[in-house]
Amino acid sequence: MSKSSAKPATPKLTDLDALGLAAECLRVLAHPHRLRMIQMLLAGQYVVGELAEACDVPIAMASEHLRLMQRCGFLASVKEGRNVYYRVVDLHLKDLMKCVEKRCDAGACR
Repeated sequence: MSKSSAKPATPKLTDLDALGLAAECLRVLAHPHRLRMIQMLLAGQYVVGELAEACDVPIAMASEHLRLMQRCGFLASVKEGRNVYYRVVDLHLKDLMKCVEKRCDAGACR
């Protein structure tokens, strides 16, 4: 029997500039504190102090993480009185976090 030498059809490819932007945003997410914050924010709105406490980091560091994620368009914030509440606005993060959580739960993150 001979193997077929036919090449598969070329898939639809995304523009490299768009992939560059996607890679930059993935680099922003590629941090355990930011992933923890995304996990929390997918469940509801939080202020920076609550996110900092959950990540065991200073508030200034948590604020920087949030700023980077806002710059990529992942998060939005709303000020209510003296509090600023953060929330996820990029709904793709829900699927991305499911993938990350499944991989970690399966032991692949060890």
